[in-house]
This record gives sequence, C-alpha cells and structure tokens, in this order.
Amino acid sequence: MRIELPCGDSALQAELPDDFAVEFLMPRSQPAADDPAAVARQAVYNPLGEVKPPRAGQTVAIAINDKTRPVPHEHLLPPILNGMRHAGVRDEDVLFIIATGTHPRMTPDEYSNILPPEVLDAYRVVCHDASDETNLTHLGETARGTSVFINSDYMAADYRIVIGNIEPHQFQGYSGGVKSAAIGLAGVPTINHNHAMMRQAEARLGEYARNPARQDVEEIGRMIGIDFAVNAILNSDKRIVHAFAGDPFAVLEAGIPAARALCQAPVFAPFDLMIVSPGGHPKDINLYQAQKGMAHAALATRDGGRMILCAACPEGSGNLEYEDWMRDSRIRSHEDVFERFAREGFKVGRHKAFQVSRDASRIQTMLVSELDDDFVRMLLLEPAPDLQTAIDRALAGLPSGARIGLMPAANATMPVLRSPY
Repeated sequence: MRIELPCGDSALQAELPDDFAVEFLMPRSQPAADDPAAVARQAVYNPLGEVKPPRAGQTVAIAINDKTRPVPHEHLLPPILNGMRHAGVRDEDVLFIIATGTHPRMTPDEYSNILPPEVLDAYRVVCHDASDETNLTHLGETARGTSVFINSDYMAADYRIVIGNIEPHQFQGYSGGVKSAAIGLAGVPTINHNHAMMRQAEARLGEYARNPARQDVEEIGRMIGIDFAVNAILNSDKRIVHAFAGDPFAVLEAGIPAARALCQAPVFAPFDLMIVSPGGHPKDINLYQAQKGMAHAALATRDGGRMILCAACPEGSGNLEYEDWMRDSRIRSHEDVFERFAREGFKVGRHKAFQVSRDASRIQTMLVSELDDDFVRMLLLEPAPDLQTAIDRALAGLPSGARIGLMPAANATMPVLRSPY
C-alpha cells in the first residue's frame, strides 16, 4: 500500500506491507464552499448575538493570528473593512495587531505572508510583544486567579474585533472566539497562569464547558470587552467550509458543533503504530506547532506503541525557551523532564518539553523533519532520515497484523475512542 502525507509545502511517500491493517483517521470529507467570499459576507452581514457595528469617529483594533495559523484573511476581512468604511470609520483609525502570544514576533517583511497587499497598503499593522510590559494594560484577575495583562493598543481602541479559525485544541478544547485576543494579545504572566491549567483533567481536546483553561479564556474575553468576532472552519485542504460572525461567545456556541462534526474521527481500539502529519505548512512550521498533531495522535495510540511524526519544522523548535531548557546537561530522559518541570514550576516555552515527554515517554516516537539529528535527539525524539526508513524501523518490532493508523491532518483531527458494539 502506497501512502502519502503532507510535510511542509510538499508531501512524503512510502510503502506499507499489505499484511497490516491500516486505517485513516482524518476530518470528515467536506467540500470547500463554492464561493468562500460569499460565505464570509453572509456571516458578517448576518451576525450572531447582540452586536453593534462600529461608528464614524471610533477607533478600531483588529486582532489577527500569526503565520502559524492558516486563517483565510483574504475572504474574512473584506466584508468587515467594507462595512466599516460604509459606516464612516476612517482607514487611519483602524489598527491590525498580530496576536502572537508567546510565539516569536513577526517582522514587517513577513506581514505579507498573512495579510493581502490591499490591507497592508491601507492600514497600520503592528505585532504584539507579550514581554513588553510598557504596552500591557492590567485588567484585574479572573475567578481562577489569572492576572490579566492585555495589549494596551487593543484596549485603547473604541471597538475591538477578533479574527480566527475554530478548530480542535489539545488543552483549550477548541480555538476561536475570544482566544485570539485573550491569549494572543496577553502578557507572559497571563499566558503562563492560564496555560498551567493544561495539567487539569478537564483541560483536554474537544472539552469546552468544563474546561478550566478555556473557561478562563472566556472570562478574560469578557474582561477585555470584545465587540465582534469572525471565525472560519476549514476542511483538511485549509479551505473555508463555514464562517460565523457576531458576538464572540455566540460565534463559538454555533461553531463548536460544526467543528466537532467535521473533525471527530471514531477509533474502536488503540493503534500499534500511528503515522502522523500535523497537516503540512503552516501546521508544521516548527516543532512547537507540530507537537499538537503528536498529542492528538497519542490519544489513539496504545502504551508501548510507536509513532512516526512527519513535520518539516523549517523554523526549528519554534521557541528558544524550550530549546535552552532542553539543552541542560541534566536532562537526558523523559523522567528528567518530568522531575525538573515539577521542581521549577510551569512556564510557557518549557511546557512544550513536558507535552512532548508526556506522550513520547509511553510511545516510541520518530521524527521525520528538516531538523539536525543531534538537535532532534536533544529534544528526546528519535530522528529518521525519511518516511520509508522510519516505517521500516517501526514495523521491525511489530507482529504481522498489527494495527496501523494514518493521520494526514492530525492537528485538525479529534480521535474519539468508542466501543465497536
């Protein structure tokens, strides 16, 4: 059996023997909208919930995702911007803020990777810096004790908008809604405290109502006061299937069932080997992002099983804090990661080491990537030169008839263990 998985901007191919049971786990096949611009217009001009449009004389701030998210701004932004112009809002009163959270900041020459030229020509665009205390406004604390610091430029605007996608998230349950601002435009202390909740049992993939991390995000969003959200749901080809707009909480309420229906994949028994791609660029732009696919696949892989993660990672690990923490000579095993993480406490960046070790400690994990072999070993993963070699190595220790799962769009796939009866 010949298989193909996306990796970066291309694909990897390999052969699997016919004497193994192979099963694909991926989002439900759903064609993209014939006219994605019309879908976006329909959503924006028929908003959900109680919302008011911006008025002439108001300043507007728009939070947008960075290059690690394939948000279709070319379709989502025009109806918003046209509507504001029609309402009398001047272009010079509109500010785009790239919501990086603790991701590396984007440079101005990278802005064209996420925004159409007509937007860059007409509007001011800046990039958030979560560590810049001089540009953070303190809003108080949430009920869960998160001290909320949010980008001051965003808070200074009269009208606040968020743009993004609704998709599965390994510990927030789902992305979308207020999250692009509540986390993407937050300060480091806010993100640290919120993300530390990922260790709680209900902070998991697909859980919303009982998820402490996600409900903390919702409270942060209410403290910010976000006036309007536009969210898309994409298929496995990263093209628009649905769009929702309006009150951000109403948007998420409507969007989650649609995302769940598209992304859930039933699994009737854990797999012996999972062959995984996060979904290609930008989902595998770095290991920080690609790990999400690893986490999703681990939910359907047995203890002692094997995993092959195919992720180009042209931008390396994606986080210097993560790299520096792993370079400590005292970390030689997953157990060392757990011990040091428990001793030093939660901090964004190094939490990626914990997430990788959480799964790689029980599942032998090989990485097919552009990364240097020694660098991969330093991160406590096993490098493989190509997909076929990785498959041959993995199969060598498995009995004939072992169950193999393939996840070509793992970051957007939600495995759900179910009884076959």
